[in-house]
Amino acid sequence: MPSAGYANAGKDRINWGVDPSPDLVVEIDITSYTDVNDYLPYGVPEVWLFKKNQLVIYRLQGDRYTVEISSRYFPNINVSEVVTESLKIAYERNTSAAIRELRQKLASDN
Repeated sequence: MPSAGYANAGKDRINWGVDPSPDLVVEIDITSYTDVNDYLPYGVPEVWLFKKNQLVIYRLQGDRYTVEISSRYFPNINVSEVVTESLKIAYERNTSAAIRELRQKLASDN
């Protein structure tokens, strides 16, 4: 069963049998074992899987997940592009620079 951080609820882990499902799950998969369908029983509306250096956005449509090019939660931001740019900056310079530039980009988009 997948585990996820529940940052806004002050929890380290979701108790899937008790807690409500999150609106969005972001998972970075370093093992390549994660399948988006692991989240079907919990009805998570949107799942972002970062696997093999690529972000894929999935949206729950009825009883299955479909691949989408944008997020319902961030419709005016190309999330995949932002992730790719941020990773490139982090790799070429450092994580602090990537975070700084990401904050500036998101602030200027609003």
